[in-house]
Amino acid sequence: MASERRVKGRLPVLAVCYDFDKTLSPDDMQAQGYIQEVYDGDIPSFWKECNDLAEANEMDSNLAYMYKMVSEARGRILLTRKSLRDYGARVTLFPGVEGWFERVREYGMSRGVIVEHYIISSGLKEMIEGTSVAKAGAFEKIYASSFMFDDKDVPVWPAQVINYTNKTQFLFRISKGVLDVNDFGVNEYFAPEDIRVPFRNMVYIGDSDTDIPCMKLVNSYGGHSIGVYNNETQDTSKVCRMFCENRIRYFAPADYTEGSSLDTLIKAIIDRTAANEVLEERSYECKQSAKGK
Repeated sequence: MASERRVKGRLPVLAVCYDFDKTLSPDDMQAQGYIQEVYDGDIPSFWKECNDLAEANEMDSNLAYMYKMVSEARGRILLTRKSLRDYGARVTLFPGVEGWFERVREYGMSRGVIVEHYIISSGLKEMIEGTSVAKAGAFEKIYASSFMFDDKDVPVWPAQVINYTNKTQFLFRISKGVLDVNDFGVNEYFAPEDIRVPFRNMVYIGDSDTDIPCMKLVNSYGGHSIGVYNNETQDTSKVCRMFCENRIRYFAPADYTEGSSLDTLIKAIIDRTAANEVLEERSYECKQSAKGK
């Protein structure tokens, strides 16, 4: 299978990376269909049993919820790739998310910046693929936990498990343009001038502690990390703590409508990216000129 690689082009690229649950959607994706059918809507019991299973077996919590989803579905519902995508189609999105991705891309192009959107989530890839925005082609790549399926399209084993620490590898993949999860080229040396998306041109948008490693990494290299919170509950405790601990640079309500605080912030980042890249190109030209003397 050919690896999916992208190389640096003429225009700068701004990569906007998102968590999913409570970042683009107000609730966990499993709690918007699956738990209602299998657990009679008892959401706390499902997550408690997942946590108990993980603790009892020294198990990754994401592997625990994936195991519980498959085991508890047995004899109750037919769980397949299609049914998972159907659950995804029922996922509620925050205000403005539907039109956000294309609108931001268009604004970027008006400033000479290619904007690409990526998902980096511990949620289920198959469910995310079923959402209206994913089906509309919003994302360059969806990095999320996923199942291996048998010849009847039934999940039989985890294919990928994305937790809070290994999320960071995908930032390096995006930076270098080495997008395939099995491409070891992500560990190769790239000269700074060959990096497709320097970290200064990265935005990470998340909502909680599980996003902190990505947020901190992006911050450390001059990028932009944004914490979002539910505008209906007005609970800013998580984002305020992350801001005070220097985990994020900005925070805003998870309102993706045009003219919102988040919309204004992203457009300002795009404007800054366009200006920065002019200066970086000029600096590079000066370095090359000086070497020739």
